[in-house]
Amino acid sequence: MPDSQAAPIKRFEKELAGNAAALDAILGQSADVQRREFQLCGHPDFPGLCCFLDGMVDTSVVEELLRALIVSGSELNRDPSSMTTADAICARLLFNASAKACISVKEGIAGIVSGDTLVVIQGIEGAILVSSRGWKARSVEEPSSENNVRGPRDGFTESIRTNTALIRRRIRDPKLRIDGMVIGTRTQTDINIAYIQDLVKPGLVEEVKRRLARIRIDSILESGYVEELIEDAPLSLFNTIQSTERPDKTASALLEGRVAIFIDNTPVVLIVPTFFWQYIQAPDDYYNRYWVGTFFRFVRYVAFMISLFLPSLYVMLVSFHQEMIPTSLALTIASGREVVPFPVLLEAIMMELAFELMREAGLRMPKPIGQAVSIVGSLIIGQAAVQAGLVSPFMVIIVAITAISSFAIPSYSSSLALRIFRFPILLASGIFGLLGFATMFFMLVLHALLIRSFGESYLAPAAPYRASDQRDMLLRLPIWMQDERPEFAQDTQRMGEGMKPRTPSGDGS
Repeated sequence: MPDSQAAPIKRFEKELAGNAAALDAILGQSADVQRREFQLCGHPDFPGLCCFLDGMVDTSVVEELLRALIVSGSELNRDPSSMTTADAICARLLFNASAKACISVKEGIAGIVSGDTLVVIQGIEGAILVSSRGWKARSVEEPSSENNVRGPRDGFTESIRTNTALIRRRIRDPKLRIDGMVIGTRTQTDINIAYIQDLVKPGLVEEVKRRLARIRIDSILESGYVEELIEDAPLSLFNTIQSTERPDKTASALLEGRVAIFIDNTPVVLIVPTFFWQYIQAPDDYYNRYWVGTFFRFVRYVAFMISLFLPSLYVMLVSFHQEMIPTSLALTIASGREVVPFPVLLEAIMMELAFELMREAGLRMPKPIGQAVSIVGSLIIGQAAVQAGLVSPFMVIIVAITAISSFAIPSYSSSLALRIFRFPILLASGIFGLLGFATMFFMLVLHALLIRSFGESYLAPAAPYRASDQRDMLLRLPIWMQDERPEFAQDTQRMGEGMKPRTPSGDGS
């Protein structure tokens, strides 16, 4: 068989030409593939080759590597013939702490495409893989989708190692474990699984790894790919996996015995298991005093109910149950609807769809233009629709209050589910009245009761009821009362006894 059709080698050989040919056969002649020839210790009988990707490496690391191989070796009068293996060169010449011997060609190629530098030398058994990753990355900034008034201002970035370091800064516990794996046959995306060994629920880490290991896909471009492939209820609108860009929220979840999944090239981290009530909670609840946190958590629960049910209740009452509306209010609504040619159900659907259209248009357009579109759509178009007699003023108020309430939900992903749930409830209420509204409501609750998130009930600790976990569900009790972790954690004791502050007794000295 001709040499051009020979099968590529699987292990690095002592012959430089064969190793270089294997790299060329796999990497090709791409413009960003850089090959730098050199002589080990300046000796002409030991030529070598450095291979790396331009733009993926820190060039200063590559320069230091070449200086160590060429200049330092010759200055120390090293004899290349005495260094017959890659391990010997790493031990006697290289200063890079992460330099290691590499035998497999597949491992060497994986290192190159990940930003490492591969070194092959004539007469040396194996190759050397040096960590030189140094691509441009976004700096640590506050997440734009999860703002808070009081609390840390840092957020995750697209670098997985930066993200794990942000967690390490907050949890300096040697029991914090970060396990790695790679998913995606084409993208070879790094995945890290973080947990605290003596807190995590027994079997949870193994279940997470099992679900991740069964993924067979060519690319993982964002955490949403992984989320859809490992969730418990793939056909449900409810989010059974929590996503966040906040390191403090992730650290808090780890300290409760849960698991965080980091995906390279995305600032969004996945947390499992998750519960419905956590989407209403915000980090500010714990950074302000408990009275403030409890009040605003209650406000968010009210906003949740308004966002989900207010249009349906209005349509149901106006269409079928006018007797339940106070007389003066009913007359006001009737006067506003006197010139509207559409049924109230069709009117509500038109307004909801129009608002979703304006919100989506404002989101997709550049920020300055998007804000202008939202203002124009809300003020000018709404006012023109009322004056034209297409919608009633009361319907505009209902839709506006509903929209404002949906913005009060801290989790953007869960608010998307609410926006979709609103339409089937609206249709059932407009067609069947109170019967349709009650039926859809109980179907929604029943569906939520049947969902699980990595073995945990989605509505826990309300169903099943856990008395010890009620201190941080609907209310936010003081920190000194939250002395226990959730029941699924191995170690449920969070703090010592008697943490409630007391006024000092005595003479005050």
